[in-house]
Amino acid sequence: MIVGTAGHIDHGKTTLTRALTGVHTDRLKEEQARGISIELGYAYLPLANGTVLGVIDVPGHEKFIRTMASGVTGIDFALLVVAADDGVMPQTHEHLAILQLLGVTRGAVALTKIDRADSARVAQVEADIEALLAGTPLAGSPVFPTAAHRDNDAGVAALLAHLTQVARGLPQRDERRLFRLGVDRVFTLSGQGTIVTGTALAGCAQVGDMLQLAPGGAPARVRSIHAQNRAAETGMAGQRLALNLAGIDRERIERGNWIVAPELAQCSERLDVELTLLPDAGVQLKAWSPLHVHLGAAHQLARAVMLDGETLSPGQTGRVQLVFDAPMHGVPGDRFVVRNAQATQTVGGGMVLDPFGPARKRRSPARLAWLDALAAFVAHGDYAALLAQSPLGLRESLLVRLSLLPAHALALPPDTRRIALRGGDALLVAPPALLALQERVLTALAAFHARAPDEAGPELWRLKRIVDAEMEDALWSHLVEGLLAQGSILARGASLHLPTHSVELTPQEQAMAEPLLAALEQGRADPPWTRDLARGFGLAEDETRRLLRKLAKAGQISQVVHDLFYHQAALAGLAQLVRTLAGKAELDESLAPGSGAVGAATFRDASGLGRKRAIQVLEFFDRVGYTRRVGNGHLLRPQALWSDTAAPTASSGTAESTLIR
Repeated sequence: MIVGTAGHIDHGKTTLTRALTGVHTDRLKEEQARGISIELGYAYLPLANGTVLGVIDVPGHEKFIRTMASGVTGIDFALLVVAADDGVMPQTHEHLAILQLLGVTRGAVALTKIDRADSARVAQVEADIEALLAGTPLAGSPVFPTAAHRDNDAGVAALLAHLTQVARGLPQRDERRLFRLGVDRVFTLSGQGTIVTGTALAGCAQVGDMLQLAPGGAPARVRSIHAQNRAAETGMAGQRLALNLAGIDRERIERGNWIVAPELAQCSERLDVELTLLPDAGVQLKAWSPLHVHLGAAHQLARAVMLDGETLSPGQTGRVQLVFDAPMHGVPGDRFVVRNAQATQTVGGGMVLDPFGPARKRRSPARLAWLDALAAFVAHGDYAALLAQSPLGLRESLLVRLSLLPAHALALPPDTRRIALRGGDALLVAPPALLALQERVLTALAAFHARAPDEAGPELWRLKRIVDAEMEDALWSHLVEGLLAQGSILARGASLHLPTHSVELTPQEQAMAEPLLAALEQGRADPPWTRDLARGFGLAEDETRRLLRKLAKAGQISQVVHDLFYHQAALAGLAQLVRTLAGKAELDESLAPGSGAVGAATFRDASGLGRKRAIQVLEFFDRVGYTRRVGNGHLLRPQALWSDTAAPTASSGTAESTLIR
């Protein structure tokens, strides 16, 4: 159990810590000379049941509130210290407010220096303490009168017995979570290297683990661990840890950084939070109001952007986006404290909802509904609420980041659809969201057919832009595959259309089209131009061009460039050639991993086409969404597959070649 002291300066926190543990926590010469705590002090006491009681002694001076706030972040138990001679003082109030804002609900009060006050004074201060705690989570906490400078003080003994009893009854922490430690001290030891200390807030770390610095992302290997001041192979949430890190210089780490599992290393300059201003805050927040934010041991200046309402007044709670100049690490449920622009007064605090706040559309209905879902998730672990507010799916990696749980431990609703993404990630979609997206596809196709009845339908990726350009490509492919399998939509060439839609040719046009289609099919990768077709069949060039364009709109052929049309079977062969070349590029060790881009020269040599024609065909594949241009190459889109689904018939002359993913 980690106990954090709190209270006004010179009320005996350090003396009490020494009486409880035998450790004098004022280690700095300046602290010893001045008789006040400046930095956090740490003391450890082995208990009879084999556990270790850790005590964090925080400074009481108003100038060191940042240090105090970082010290009580992540504690299990608060020990509020009030001197009998002084009674309740300004920092008593402020420290108690910080404990409340940080969500500390377990605690006790040490009434110190009772030998300096008579019984009436002690009784009065006890009454004042009871009134102070009334209405707070620490209301009704036991009060232990002590004279800590005396040997074998009965009050100290009673307090220690109480702490031991509470430690035995603490609930077990969820060790499935990913590791996370807030750095409150960093230094080097000769022959050891970089050492960081802090309270582990989640998960566990073992010797040999690879962790990352946040912000920054620098990797570090755990060389050794001290947990609760003892050498250990494993450090767990709820313990004070000292980690000896290899592979990272001390200069790269500063107080307020975090050491985390790699999955948690992503940070943001914007946190969406629920913020409460204290009744005596003395400030009213409006757009872009400055605030000093203390989250863990981190301290940054932020600007407040209201998410509901235009202002936030003392005593009110509201949702706010905190905008920082540099990335800040946080997770949903993190508690924080804010001070005024001058950093002279604690004015409020609250809880992180979304550690990745958007720069745009902060106050949209969809965005506010997402924050509601996050609040429900923090309170109850409701994954369904998050999925319900993710109409385009939720990345598994983001859900890991929000929950701190590895992917295999996520308690997802059993009907959640999981769509694999590149890089080992996945998109999680609730079935109602998938049905809603399918309906949007059908509605978009119906609207397109109404606007352009003479066209077969939009190409795959053009339709995606119509439905929702921000949708993940893998989700779009999954949607279209499902609709094609159901027969809800059909494909002709690179076009998609509803089963009820068709582009009809007149009998005269059909008769003219059959020899043209046969000639294009015979030309394969090098078909005749429009003027050559017109001349060969004795047709007017304009009429031939009009008919070919109509056939292209109907999806029977494709126009690669002006006046050059390809049969779908030929395009299917060229598409397969691009796939083969892309696969070879992926295996080429001389290229960067994941490259796979097909160059014009490579395609030219493999296809036997001239350079100009090769470029024209590759640019056509870019245009219809089979590939995309990357530098001087053409990269196959994820999951793209072009297949020839039907051969031309003598009666209809149609060839269906479909981009089905």
